[in-house]
Amino acid sequence: MSEPVEILRGVVHPWYCDIFGHMNVRWYSHFFDDAAFHLWPIYWGSHKKMQDELGVHTVTASATIQFHQELVAGDLIIVDSLLTRIGGKSCTFLERMLHVDTGEVHATYEMVDVFFDPKTRKSAKIPSPIKQAIESQLVEHLDS
Repeated sequence: MSEPVEILRGVVHPWYCDIFGHMNVRWYSHFFDDAAFHLWPIYWGSHKKMQDELGVHTVTASATIQFHQELVAGDLIIVDSLLTRIGGKSCTFLERMLHVDTGEVHATYEMVDVFFDPKTRKSAKIPSPIKQAIESQLVEHLDS
């Protein structure tokens, strides 16, 4: 079983907060989406390498956010990632937004990335070199 991989650090700026004083939902999406761009360079290699050498890239097919605790201006966050599923054409990642000081989970983001052939504009099988490289990173059981 693999350990979570840190993919982003950030700070909750006052202008991210809404009229209730906590970070607005749009900014959770912002952090998770920015973090997701780091997944493949960390897990396998650059997006450019993936496309140039294997003729594919990935697209996000679905993304679901669960909100656990609010964040307020000045909070420092870490986003980490766990690879939770490898299919024939897709992978599922769980990103967690953690408070730097407490380690508490403030939100989670489950994302399904589908391999995509830009020439045919259709999904594609996960290339063998990628599948072999990521299999050791798969987390089979998540502790709640």
